[in-house]
Amino acid sequence: MANERIILGIDPGTTIMGFGLIKVVNKKMEFLQLNELQLSKYDNHYQKLKIIFERTIELIESHHPDEIAIEAPFFGKNVQSMLKLGRAQGVAMAAGLSRGIPITEYEPKKIKMAITGNGNASKEQVAKMLQQLLGLKTLPKNLDSTDGLAAAVCHFFNSGRLEIGKSYSGWDAFVKQNESRISSPTPKGGAK
Repeated sequence: MANERIILGIDPGTTIMGFGLIKVVNKKMEFLQLNELQLSKYDNHYQKLKIIFERTIELIESHHPDEIAIEAPFFGKNVQSMLKLGRAQGVAMAAGLSRGIPITEYEPKKIKMAITGNGNASKEQVAKMLQQLLGLKTLPKNLDSTDGLAAAVCHFFNSGRLEIGKSYSGWDAFVKQNESRISSPTPKGGAK
């Protein structure tokens, strides 16, 4: 693990995309930024996806994160909402992957558990705990940005553990992390 790294946390959405950035110096967190991207003013879903991609690229280019932690879509009953949320997440992930940044996906319950110790905590409880952990003076009106920050903090807390979620950085990384699952090809003409 490097002595200094930046983690970008993203809470994807097509109405509001929340994000937060922390810097890790010698295994200690420092708050950098939290904000949200308001998308409700755009009617066209594809325009929203384009803006999510562009804003994620802007964040990457201005803050140079070493890793991205993203909240996985939760499973709801509204299939159309899930599809839109999945697209928003995919576009944010594509922006990170296009810049070669490793991405780890966390279930909402895992993020809440990492921050508060309760997988069923409310957004307000998560925000209050982040305020204490990072010394935030005030909390934003909308808590989507604290959800993005929570993803980054969850990633920090889970760094160095054997299994931290689903990670994506490329095929070579998958093969290296799963060498025990690879078998040698069977020679022509029969068994090994």
